[in-house]
Amino acid sequence: MEVKAKLRYLRVSPRKVRLVAGLIRGKATTVALDQLQFSGKGAALPMSKLLKSAVANAVNNFDLAENNLAIKEVFVDGGPTLKRWLPRAHGRATPLNKRTSHITIVLKEIKDGGVKVAKKQTLEAPIKLGALAEQANQGIEAEKKHKVGKPGDKAESEDKTDDSKTKLGRTGHKKIEGGSGKKGFATKLFQRKSG
Repeated sequence: MEVKAKLRYLRVSPRKVRLVAGLIRGKATTVALDQLQFSGKGAALPMSKLLKSAVANAVNNFDLAENNLAIKEVFVDGGPTLKRWLPRAHGRATPLNKRTSHITIVLKEIKDGGVKVAKKQTLEAPIKLGALAEQANQGIEAEKKHKVGKPGDKAESEDKTDDSKTKLGRTGHKKIEGGSGKKGFATKLFQRKSG
């Protein structure tokens, strides 16, 4: 039984990733994960994540034992290259090629377990968004009908309507009408208490 996992468009050059791929090729998955954990290469972390993903695929989709898996193949292909420019002296520019990689890991069983096909996954019936929205609207309407006001709510609203001199401004703060009409620094200065 073979299980695959792919990582595409990794922003590390294939030449650097192939060094890490050579470390784990042909090893058991547990040994390979230990090897990647203590590797100093930058591509070791994405490679270990991909290996964990392949192991999870094998365990969840094919009911294979985690400790019975080994790496059959690891290959690294070049992805698209990002073309960039580096400024140099005298107004010149040097091309920079930022390379990307596509990694594929294929796992195999160490001892044959006899599993040939993936197990069938049971999916729940899909939920229609229209029905979900209707349920939410009915819940909101029911809350509005059963909402009980607090005893102090009416008194506060009456106080707000009776005060004719205060209004809310654009920003929501109280705006007082009919003040002295003076504005500016002088009014602030002469309203202070001298002492």
